[in-house]
Amino acid sequence: MDETSDGPSTEEWRPGRIPTDLDVINLRILDVLRQDGRISISALAQRVGISRANAYTRFEALRANGVIVRFTAQVDPVRAGLGVCALVFVTVRQQMWRQFRSQLALMPEVEYCAITTGQHDAMIQIRVRDVATVHHLVTHRLASIPAVKATETVFILDEVLRRPYILPSDERPLPAPSPAAETGPMPLGSMRFVRADAGRADLGGLQDLSNEPARREP
Repeated sequence: MDETSDGPSTEEWRPGRIPTDLDVINLRILDVLRQDGRISISALAQRVGISRANAYTRFEALRANGVIVRFTAQVDPVRAGLGVCALVFVTVRQQMWRQFRSQLALMPEVEYCAITTGQHDAMIQIRVRDVATVHHLVTHRLASIPAVKATETVFILDEVLRRPYILPSDERPLPAPSPAAETGPMPLGSMRFVRADAGRADLGGLQDLSNEPARREP
């Protein structure tokens, strides 16, 4: 982001008039930055439809208020040599969360970790070179952590969609329910689950994995 050469002009910018809320203009700025984080302030202002000084002031306010955390490059993991991605669901011994967090921070292969509800306690996303590395990381390194009680590994066949971030303006309003839906056999608030086995063979061309049962490592 080139903001240093396009600073605000003294006749347009006024101290103390920094917009801090996520109004429509700020959401447009974040949307443009999502598409091109290296855009200049002048081009950003033109895309959003505001003055350069206004764009600079709003951009700095978004950074100062912690809405924009940092700027970084987005790397293609496959071209970088990390063609295998897997999710590892972990059951943690409840008295040893601090150890789990500290040991996980020492694993550079871990791209993302979240504490979850449900059957498992945490979900870890890892990127490595090959399947053998996944096996070693799960069965040796993770299993050797006393805080880890059990794991379940799921390989990602194809990453269909990945966005840099989501904005409140991306949300679409829910459609109004039709009379047929209200009087149908499925009560309001219920969900119908349909088996997806027939369509899984089309994901990534890995037909031989479509009916493979889930594995659970010790």
